[in-house]
Amino acid sequence: MQTSSHVVLYNLKSSFVSTKIRTFWIPRPIVKINLKLLRQVPLFLIHSIPRAPLQYIMNAKLFTLLVASLTTISVAHADPRSTRTHHSNSAENNIEAVSSLQLNEPQLNSLSVLVLNQDNGQALYQKNIDTQTPIASITKLMTAMVILDAHQPMDEDITISPLDVDYLRHSSSRLAVGTTLSRGELLHLALIASENRAAYALARNYPGGLRLFINAMNNKARALNMQHTTFEDPTGLSSNNRSTAEDLAKMVEAATHYPQIRDITTTGSYEITRPALVRVGHRHKKEWRHIVKRVEFHNTNRLVRNENWSIGLSKTGFINEAGHCLVMQAKIARKEVIIVLLDGGKYARVADAERIKAWLEHLAPTTVALKLDGRFQRHSSSAYAKN
Repeated sequence: MQTSSHVVLYNLKSSFVSTKIRTFWIPRPIVKINLKLLRQVPLFLIHSIPRAPLQYIMNAKLFTLLVASLTTISVAHADPRSTRTHHSNSAENNIEAVSSLQLNEPQLNSLSVLVLNQDNGQALYQKNIDTQTPIASITKLMTAMVILDAHQPMDEDITISPLDVDYLRHSSSRLAVGTTLSRGELLHLALIASENRAAYALARNYPGGLRLFINAMNNKARALNMQHTTFEDPTGLSSNNRSTAEDLAKMVEAATHYPQIRDITTTGSYEITRPALVRVGHRHKKEWRHIVKRVEFHNTNRLVRNENWSIGLSKTGFINEAGHCLVMQAKIARKEVIIVLLDGGKYARVADAERIKAWLEHLAPTTVALKLDGRFQRHSSSAYAKN
């Protein structure tokens, strides 16, 4: 004898009010399903269940829809009768909004994460924000601020020397020893392409030399109240350049007040010209000629070339000890936010950023309603508050 199940789907979108939209009769099996997983489907989705065990389902797509609905409706449908009258009490509205915000937080792979509302300093998402970890080339944001604070001429020429070569990790560089570029060009390459030789050459040509430059970096960190941050070199190649997500959010906030840093870090690609010597000619007669070679550098954060993002500042970083890191200031759901992602996998930082963006856009109406009532500010912290 064939068994069947009467399954009712509800509209899950409008005002948390359940509306029956479709009824399914599930007859004889076609696609076998996992009974253990089916038990996770909330009972309010199922109008009636057959007495005989339901071992099969006609349409795998229907089953996927039922299971996927779990995350959307787990909070909203706890008591359908009460949700119809929830607008009567504003305090209850805010509590429900906070619960929804907590339960729907994205699952992120990065070890340390902080997402801030830049307007009021409210922490929208936080994970291990006090964990001190190497920060790799995120360091170069501090390097850029110290360079710009010195007000040295941006058109002054600087030559890459053997002192600028990475003998610690032997990282590659497209800037050959002897290359001469302006200070402004080196700043572009340090921030856009994360060129270590460019950053080191900038620090080496700081008034007083490299030692005073490192001192200036640490003094700047203390001035920004970055209490768990230390710098040992201007590139981030040293694993002793350490900070926390909380401290880096302060550094990103400070960097947004430098128009040059905002413009440079959101540039998708940057081209320089440099002289080169090439050998040309026929098989039996060759000669050397001086030419001008064009070299293009691409931003290490591919999101700045994504039209779906509105990014105001960006910097990536990677060494083995730090993992893949990303800090950004961006406009999401008409709000300026600061995002700090530390110690993620190769693709995790971009994937995490995309998840955060989708999450904030989905919660935009709830977030706006939440902020209209000043009695509820989730994860608020005086460390970020503006006067």
